[in-house]
Amino acid sequence: MDVPSYSASDAPVPEGTVVIERASTAQDLGPKLSRTAADVVRFLLTNGEMVTGTQSLSDEMIEMFATEIGAEIRLVDPGEEQEVELRKILDFPDEDDEEIVSSWPIRPPVITVMGHVDHGKTLLLDRIRSANVVDGEAGGITQHIGAYQVTKGDSTLTFIDTPGHAAFTAMRARGADATDIVVLVVAADDGVMPQTLEALDHAKAAEVPIIVAINKMDREGADPEKVMSQLAERGLVPEAWGGETLYAQVSAMTGDGIEDLLENLALIAEVEDLRATSEGRAAGAVLEAHLDTGRGPVATVLVERGTLSVGDPLVSGAAWGRVRALINDKGENVKVAGPSTPVQVLGLNEVAESGDSFVIAPNEKTAGKVAETREHWHRVASLGRDASAAAAGGGAKLEDIFQQIQSGETATLNLIVKADVNGSLEAVTDSLKKLERDDVKLSFVLRGVGGISENDVQLAATSNATILGFNVRPDRQARELADTEQVEIRNYEIIYKLLEDIENAMLGMLSPEYEEVVTGEAEVREIFRVPRLGAIAGCMVRSGVITRNSKVRFLREGTIIWKGEIQSLRRFKDDANEVAAGFECGIGLSDFQDLKDGDLIETYEEREIPIT
Repeated sequence: MDVPSYSASDAPVPEGTVVIERASTAQDLGPKLSRTAADVVRFLLTNGEMVTGTQSLSDEMIEMFATEIGAEIRLVDPGEEQEVELRKILDFPDEDDEEIVSSWPIRPPVITVMGHVDHGKTLLLDRIRSANVVDGEAGGITQHIGAYQVTKGDSTLTFIDTPGHAAFTAMRARGADATDIVVLVVAADDGVMPQTLEALDHAKAAEVPIIVAINKMDREGADPEKVMSQLAERGLVPEAWGGETLYAQVSAMTGDGIEDLLENLALIAEVEDLRATSEGRAAGAVLEAHLDTGRGPVATVLVERGTLSVGDPLVSGAAWGRVRALINDKGENVKVAGPSTPVQVLGLNEVAESGDSFVIAPNEKTAGKVAETREHWHRVASLGRDASAAAAGGGAKLEDIFQQIQSGETATLNLIVKADVNGSLEAVTDSLKKLERDDVKLSFVLRGVGGISENDVQLAATSNATILGFNVRPDRQARELADTEQVEIRNYEIIYKLLEDIENAMLGMLSPEYEEVVTGEAEVREIFRVPRLGAIAGCMVRSGVITRNSKVRFLREGTIIWKGEIQSLRRFKDDANEVAAGFECGIGLSDFQDLKDGDLIETYEEREIPIT
């Protein structure tokens, strides 16, 4: 076949970076680069690529053509190109113009509280805002992001309380992204812990000021110097030592040092000169979202710019709706919320994604169109990603999966995960993914927010899945259907208990592995023939301990010539249970008689290798 020659078109390529979706066809690619589909096909044919105008192109093909014509492109996943256009429609705020920003009024600082589990973050906030939220937390661990406002003199401070458990890394990272100042809480009697360093990494990544609150100063073993020394090694050198980091020694239990901490925060906020306009349509971030039985989808948002008002058409990811109500951190209904104000939003059509941006659209029609487009491309991008194993029938429930491993297959555990809020759902899912092994894979048939329903149970029965509920419960109908369909439902309130149970279950799925451990070695010195017993090896135990009924390898010149068990063991004329190194003994083997001087008898046992 004659390959048509390719000649470059004289048409100028578009200026700037052109956004191109991966797997675009020649018909899609050509017009975006001021070329025809025929131009693309002809060029690729001359380079040995047999393609048609409607065939999806690889990244290499697209980049090769772009390089040929001198175009600058950026490859994105399906749907991202539309997102760029959607952001233009929604007029996302651009705060790069320093001159404009400097004219805006001062806004309250957003302060994120981070630190290791059980170092007292929530109790510290509890003391600051004189409210008791600790008692409502399962196991004393904060499970959701909470946002609260506190008034200090003429200033207002906005606090974000992030969970301290390692499983909530992603939630903590989102807290850092939405923050102006980080309070790193470290227990004076415990010092720097792994999650302290993890929180510090997030804070540094956010490039915001960090103030250290050394908590639990009322404890007998409090050692603030140790904490400061440990953190100084990580770059947080105290001001008292010539550094730039402010430290506050506090006790959330007694309230000591709280005023100093608040004054330091107000001082840092003044230096940072934080500004935002309250004019125009609001934009910000979704801190948390969940499904409330009586109120429907509820999103906790932080307004970053503009004014959020009841009645506004709000869009966040694929969720949208007209704001039906705004509720502040005190549980009061409000009409508007300005910059740095956290509020709960009611009126969305579905549960928003934690960490997503939100913006007020020009009108309700635009909001619905944007959300619908995002939903479509989200489905395209994730099509078949989570349920592929279930659709193929390759998954199994916990109690069935051992048979798969016994037959040498890679076991796949199908899971349906339901949680009370999106942040918890994301944290549970990410943590479960980390438990995967070469032998046992996880497939998430469904992940969702809200209670466990009959539909969930029916899907679990169809896909042979186990249901995990985090802070949610099945209703009566779902429980009855689960009993009928023999679907396993596991409910949890503490995330590390959920992870521990699933990890233990997965370890139980694995076939036990054993290793042979040599327990003793004896050298044959003399052979005795005993009526009815046959040959008995007179031995000297060279190492370890020789034990009756031990498994044994018989070696001659380093080669294993027989394996079996010790049938009899004697010291002189007496039976013995074991003989230690340095002693002589007589060894009778179960069914081996070909003994020679110099042979070695090696005893061993099979020990199960702990699965880690």
